[in-house]
Amino acid sequence: MPVEPTLHPGQVIAVHGRQYLVELHDGETLACFPRGKRSELACGDRVAVLRTARGQGVIEATDPRRTLLYRSDLHRQKLIAANADLMIVVLAGAPSFYEELLDRCLVAAEHQHIAALIVLNKFDLQPSVAVLERLQRYVALGYEVVPLIARQDVGPLRPRLAGHISVLVGQSGMGKSTIVNALVPDARAAIGDISIALDSGRHTTTHARLYRLGPDTTLIDSPGMQEFGLHHVSIGQLPHCFVEFRAWIGQCRFNDCRHLGEPDCAVQAAQARGDIDARRLAVYRKLVREAQARDRRRY
Repeated sequence: MPVEPTLHPGQVIAVHGRQYLVELHDGETLACFPRGKRSELACGDRVAVLRTARGQGVIEATDPRRTLLYRSDLHRQKLIAANADLMIVVLAGAPSFYEELLDRCLVAAEHQHIAALIVLNKFDLQPSVAVLERLQRYVALGYEVVPLIARQDVGPLRPRLAGHISVLVGQSGMGKSTIVNALVPDARAAIGDISIALDSGRHTTTHARLYRLGPDTTLIDSPGMQEFGLHHVSIGQLPHCFVEFRAWIGQCRFNDCRHLGEPDCAVQAAQARGDIDARRLAVYRKLVREAQARDRRRY
């Protein structure tokens, strides 16, 4: 009887193109390629690997994902993290952040049923008090905001991470790298090891990477972003991704109301009463119009 090849369970901890660094259960890492020409794996994916040589392997199978966080536009999608259950959006008062980017990140989290936490880093800087006041609208929606001075102390963040597979997201300059380096003292060495294993210097700044903070606590760091495309979220799904809309969904005069100004729109009425923030409604309508333009191009 032929001997069946041994498959080793592991997790993708770094990505570079079609090459993946997989950590096995015993802590060994293998530089792997997927079986077949196409590969759509993300940092955090659980996989089964067949060894092919010392330090190398082939990914033969991928476990079903609980969640998949990604960005998309008309032409492509960018996978960020698989199996995350907590998104941490990192903001700062300086440089100024794009509030619409925050909204888009939250929509992506709600779409995948991922909890979201907002970190206001660089809280020692002068603009931070005003920014914290702006963020109270998100606190009213149920999102926690954690003020932080990461270069001094990341202690306030640690208990929020415990027991979670967290993914850090945010635009460049918000201090994500400072947070990672404070939480993972050997992060720079780990990044170097990943670059050597994947034979790539670019990996360190352009791709997500996974760190273990404890037996049941994992952190996935993602590259800084300036935009977050949501072309994978359908028009019908968008209202449910705005938590403050949910109480009013189904109460409009028209069953197919898009909340763009139709007569007797319950969402519009809620905004007029002050139950929905006008700026958030404007972001929603912008996303709907983007989705409508996308659908017209498809057909």
